[in-house]
Amino acid sequence: MKSGFVAVVGKPNVGKSSLVNRLVGSKVAIVSRKPQTTRNRVVAVVNLPSAQVIFIDTPGVHRPRHALGEYMVRTAREAMEEVDLILFVADATRPGHEEDQRAAAYLREVATPCWLVLNKIDAVKPDARARAEGVSRGLAEFQRVYAVSALTGENVGGMVEGIASVLPEGPQYYPPDVRVDHPEEFLVAEIVREKLIELTREEVPHSVAVVVEDMNSREGRELVDISAVILVERESQKGIVIGAGGHILREVGTRARAEVERLLGSQVNLRLWVKVREKWRDDPSMLSRLGYK
Repeated sequence: MKSGFVAVVGKPNVGKSSLVNRLVGSKVAIVSRKPQTTRNRVVAVVNLPSAQVIFIDTPGVHRPRHALGEYMVRTAREAMEEVDLILFVADATRPGHEEDQRAAAYLREVATPCWLVLNKIDAVKPDARARAEGVSRGLAEFQRVYAVSALTGENVGGMVEGIASVLPEGPQYYPPDVRVDHPEEFLVAEIVREKLIELTREEVPHSVAVVVEDMNSREGRELVDISAVILVERESQKGIVIGAGGHILREVGTRARAEVERLLGSQVNLRLWVKVREKWRDDPSMLSRLGYK
């Protein structure tokens, strides 16, 4: 049996989480068109007949502006040192961006083999794809190059087979029914945060965190009671998250509840509160509580 760990890295918003979801065959990481959506490393497991591939979805490498940002970049850099293979994901629609160069610079600090994954090829014509591949190849020394679409799945299967072929012999690290190694509370919080990102203005998503404070199955019923707190940094952001007459918060709850029910296979009673915690992104105790350690 072959097994190993593969880090999925790159600048923000190149489709790393979408690619991981496609690789696993189900949603294990939240996605958004807004950058820096992924904050934690998400470990997703793909079981093949003769191999187990553990993908590590990492936050996008960017120029950090607060302690949370520093944690996110450090998480991505550490992952590059701990794995058997790195997949560096580039965006075929925006090749050679300054942030690509910043992210690729970290590849030179590690000895881990690295492959280039040119994503979003469904969104470009063949000549633009060829130019994007040429530009992206110049970012670092890549042993292999795969042009894929996380959206359609084009070439993803071949890439997985290629990854499995180079992994070392090893144990089955996770049981065959495990797809992600985070507890349900983490997944619920991430789902709520995803819906907030979808429904709020550009400046709000980066200032939002979600904490599941209580999650219990109600005795005698197929119903899970969940209480979650949405943290923002300013009073004005609280008003945006709640919305006029509470319409934004209600819509967040409606969308999140439907997805959480699919996740848990049970009815859900989801209660949401919004609290202001000034500068929580620079508060070590708050970051620790949120799992950003």
